[in-house]
Amino acid sequence: MVSDVSTTAGSWHDSAVPTLKFDRVVVDLPSNRASKLRRLNVAAGILHLVTAAVMVAVGNRSFSLPVSGFNIGGPPGTGLSDGVLSELFSVPLAWSVAAFSMLSALFHFLIAGPSFGQYCQELERGRNRFRWVEYALSSTLMMVLIAMTTGVTDLAALIAIGFANVAMILFGWIMEMVNDPDGDVWWSPFWFGCVAGIGPWAAIIGALVFNLSQEGAEGPPGFVYGIIVTIFLFFNCFAINQWLQYRRIGKWTDYLHGERTYIVLSFVAKSVLAWQVFANTLIE
Repeated sequence: MVSDVSTTAGSWHDSAVPTLKFDRVVVDLPSNRASKLRRLNVAAGILHLVTAAVMVAVGNRSFSLPVSGFNIGGPPGTGLSDGVLSELFSVPLAWSVAAFSMLSALFHFLIAGPSFGQYCQELERGRNRFRWVEYALSSTLMMVLIAMTTGVTDLAALIAIGFANVAMILFGWIMEMVNDPDGDVWWSPFWFGCVAGIGPWAAIIGALVFNLSQEGAEGPPGFVYGIIVTIFLFFNCFAINQWLQYRRIGKWTDYLHGERTYIVLSFVAKSVLAWQVFANTLIE
């Protein structure tokens, strides 16, 4: 059944905000193309699983990053010099790096296996909610780990970074839900997602600049800068992929080309981060 969501906002609504049609088939998905996507998901799942297994098997499982909390030791307005900085717990890096690869593997196997029929139905409707749930988990874990490797340890800051990233992903979800690949496009969710996505990177870069500005500061090791640059570029590639899909430019006039690109980008981005961290901090 087609479910229409509309308001009484008149002609402005008609031209700017699309009606939601959750069950309308808008993408042609022949069986041969569905089979290719299934094989691609299986291959990506296997590669993610192998990466995770290597991280755990030969990585330095004793290496961890601290998570801290700060108590000002008095009522609001108390000087920071009276506060106490405490280590709340530590995060084992090898297991954490393996975790986002395992999450990706789980979702690839899920949609290539028991949920394949539902996955195909999603694609025929110009969306993939499996993707956005997986990204909300795995990419958020990636962002938090990147923040921690650059020196962000405060629990509240890490929580804020994580939820800002989740907000960005959910705006991507909304972008697919309210737009058809071949219809008029409502761009607000896309741009709101870009704004939300700036937050984690602003926090990471701001903390890095502050730490480097301190007298006698050595800064993080060189590989951390490599992580920041490469993952920042990959994160932007996801946004560019969606932009190309809804601008219908070149091969992206085919929604399924964008889906394949998402799968490849996801694997490459996670693998690059995993192996950069592994090569520089996790080799025993």
